[in-house]
Amino acid sequence: MTTSNDIPLASHPIDRAAHHRTDDAWLEAAKKNENVLVFLMQKGAPLVQMSGQNLVWLGPEFARLSPMEESVFLGKDKAGSPVFAVNMGLSFKLEGSLLEGAGEFTDMRAAASGLSSMEANFAATARSLLEWHRSHRFCSKCGNESEPAEAGWKRICPSCSAEHFPRTDPVAIMLAVKDDKCLLGRQASWPAGFWSALAGFVEPGETVEQAATRELEEEAGIKANPANAEYLFCQPWPFPSSLMVGIIVEADTTEVSVEQDELEAARWITREEARQVLAGTHPDIYAPPPMAVAHHILKEWAERD
Repeated sequence: MTTSNDIPLASHPIDRAAHHRTDDAWLEAAKKNENVLVFLMQKGAPLVQMSGQNLVWLGPEFARLSPMEESVFLGKDKAGSPVFAVNMGLSFKLEGSLLEGAGEFTDMRAAASGLSSMEANFAATARSLLEWHRSHRFCSKCGNESEPAEAGWKRICPSCSAEHFPRTDPVAIMLAVKDDKCLLGRQASWPAGFWSALAGFVEPGETVEQAATRELEEEAGIKANPANAEYLFCQPWPFPSSLMVGIIVEADTTEVSVEQDELEAARWITREEARQVLAGTHPDIYAPPPMAVAHHILKEWAERD
């Protein structure tokens, strides 16, 4: 049975060693430790080797790079080495630096599919944190600029002392099913032939199951009872920072009425068609890639008897 620990970007997480986040002396010493492991991000993109199979890792020599913005302490690897991600300033260029020819900053979606499970988790975590720092620099209470704290896991306003923490937005991603069919949808901006499970943000005051059935009706006109929703697994999704909660829900109705602002189309397919989609043999539908939790939701249902 697939669990959240098997889902890309979530599997093989690092030991976060959170007790070190408030120890500034330990953190400074860790950055100078000969065993320290550091990788770089820029504009949400990790620095990946030219082969596309690994992050470019640095040791304490990373301190010679400039300009650097925020750094975040991600934890310790299995050998106990401290791991940091560093956000490089927009003016930083690989050309002429000590990293020239070592790799390139690669779009996170493209990079994640080629990285190992642990490195993908590193990069996803770092992207969420660093993008949060980039977009939440100012205190929501008084408007003054806040400052990073606790190794990048908090911001504190020096003016009013308000504390701000990284946000994670829960998203219900649901596969509606009825008898031997499931519902897929597509947005107009997607490539031709690409279909996926429906999804929507959880709103204040509702459960994930309630969000799933609400979004299902809003987007495709399909009614369902939240009590008939089945939780499967979840996945951190750093675009910019969501938690995708996988749901299968039994539909009460089957007549599709698409909300054009949300979807271009929605259609029911059989379980056999779903297996063809996953195998890449369906004549006009292709599935989300294995990196996406939607792929695994569809696979979970398709493989059931």
